[in-house]
Amino acid sequence: MPEQQYIRPGDWLWPLWPVVPLYPYGRRRTLRQEVVTDTIWTFDQLQGILYVAVPIRMTVVKLWAGGLLIYAPVAPTRECIRLVQELVAKHGDVKYIILPTASGLEHKVFVGPFARRFPKAQVFVAANQWSFPLNLPLSWLGLPWGRTYLLPEDSSKVPFADEFDYAVLGPINLGIGPFEEVAFYHKRSRTLLVTDSVVKVPEEPPAIVQLDPYPLLFHAKDDALDIVEDSEANRRKGWQRISLFAFYFRPSALDVVKWGQAFRDALKAPDRSKKAYLGLFPFKWKNGWQHSFKALQGGGRLFVAPILQTLILNRAPEETIEWANKVASWNFQRIVPCHFDSCIEADPSEFRQAFAFLDKEPSLANSILGSRSQLLPEDFGFLWEIEETLNKRGILPPSQDKV
Repeated sequence: MPEQQYIRPGDWLWPLWPVVPLYPYGRRRTLRQEVVTDTIWTFDQLQGILYVAVPIRMTVVKLWAGGLLIYAPVAPTRECIRLVQELVAKHGDVKYIILPTASGLEHKVFVGPFARRFPKAQVFVAANQWSFPLNLPLSWLGLPWGRTYLLPEDSSKVPFADEFDYAVLGPINLGIGPFEEVAFYHKRSRTLLVTDSVVKVPEEPPAIVQLDPYPLLFHAKDDALDIVEDSEANRRKGWQRISLFAFYFRPSALDVVKWGQAFRDALKAPDRSKKAYLGLFPFKWKNGWQHSFKALQGGGRLFVAPILQTLILNRAPEETIEWANKVASWNFQRIVPCHFDSCIEADPSEFRQAFAFLDKEPSLANSILGSRSQLLPEDFGFLWEIEETLNKRGILPPSQDKV
């Protein structure tokens, strides 16, 4: 369970939120949870768009020689830093800070501010960093000069190589900039740390999402005129719909309401406050939307997010499979991703199975698992439309055939 904390005024403030203006903007709660006793802790915060709010996660690992390694920092609010300092007091200074992605702005934005709170820490970043519209030096992106280093392809060349192995996925050319992710394997605890590559969706809303249930209840509404009470069932309903939004943007079970009707409904909405977007709720859920969520959740199996399947990893299937095979060669027993469910009990075969969509032929595991392993093709419709538009405009390179 997440650890209880004493909250002081201003502990949640994140003044740099306009750089990446995502909900909950300038006020971010942090929940710390111990994953492996006296060895690994997760720090969950929340972020999203239009109340499609999901966990974003930092992982802290105690080093055998003393001190801490930080994987994928989150917003260094006073609450977050106090929780880290409690670990520092017991286990030693923050020695290494890892930025394991080249393309995730929601991860990049926190690294510089976080590193400034720990001036003795060395910062290691995925090698192919980029910025838009201009490619700027790392120090211009807020990363500390003189102690920021690129992660070399050879994982034996870093000072923490005795405790960690890592594998680099990418760079995958996406036109505007490359996609790159670095998976870390903590040998002693047999724990795999990943950023976006694989996820697991819990059926119930995570603890960080439940601290402020408003986004859950907002998306539990069936239409603009609906009044939703705060209940366990409605929180669950809102979370499952948020999950569908987050992965598909516009799942097949969603009907978009025309703006004229949306404005007329807003005038009759029971809540027309600024918090409720003045009553605007421009969509309706079809009967049976739960079928899409059950396919997505898949009974709790690992999977690759649909946007990665449709717009990114299919641009480099061979490289992705090679990376997945390398990661699956490690003897891990749990996975900690940066989003959605945390501390997933999973073995290398389950990790490798998540990438079966890139294989030439359906695997035996796919045949055995049947529909449990399959996302619904109809839910990919909007993502395919995005892919086609980006391809036609020459923004996104064409996908390659399956390997």
